[in-house]
Amino acid sequence: MNREQISMIAHTDHPIKSPLADDSVGRLLEHGLPRGDERVLDLGCGTAEWLLRALTTRPHLHAEGVDVSAVALTQARQAAKRLGVDDRLVLHHQEAADFVPSQQFDLVISVGATHAFDGLLPTLAAAREHLAPGGRVLIGESFWDRTPSPAALEMFGDLDDLATTVDRVVAAGWTPVHGHVSSRSELDAYEWACWGSLASWALDHPADPARAQVLETANAQRSQWLHGYRDSFGFLCLVLRRTSD
Repeated sequence: MNREQISMIAHTDHPIKSPLADDSVGRLLEHGLPRGDERVLDLGCGTAEWLLRALTTRPHLHAEGVDVSAVALTQARQAAKRLGVDDRLVLHHQEAADFVPSQQFDLVISVGATHAFDGLLPTLAAAREHLAPGGRVLIGESFWDRTPSPAALEMFGDLDDLATTVDRVVAAGWTPVHGHVSSRSELDAYEWACWGSLASWALDHPADPARAQVLETANAQRSQWLHGYRDSFGFLCLVLRRTSD
């Protein structure tokens, strides 16, 4: 079973692929979409969960998503059709960094996908190119909540702390108009959901050739979380406007 298939199973019970509760997602969208008739772009949309939630609650919204995963985009199209919002959603199968839109957008989303642009500030630079005057960016990024262990550093690299992360964003010409730091409850719920879904799948498919691999992955990832990064990892979402538009 490849990495993408494992990720799909892991996020069965947590389709927002970030440590955010549903009410936190809703509040972030409210601050990112104050009118309700905006044009929205998600760079690295995956199964387009952010876009689907925005579209189902805002009948005048139009959205586009970009992702490299054909499997994820197929799932997104099926969900959009099931929800009756497929006529307002356009999906592009390509690298987010190579996307050249035909229009500008009122909200650009990139939550948990800054790796597609090699980091937080390059992601914001790319978002700026797609943003209409007065538009907003909703971005999600990891940070170190406290000094990480060597194992955590090896897994996630040289992240900044919360204050430094926000300072870098401001220095790059952005002003936060809303923010959300994931709580311990949100962080734990996400990890338990991911590795629990994998373990459940393995136990429910005893004859599947991939059972041992999936169960081993669930156990290894849960152990890395509990012994490696649980006490130091944090996640921040910001709604941003350009300081000088």
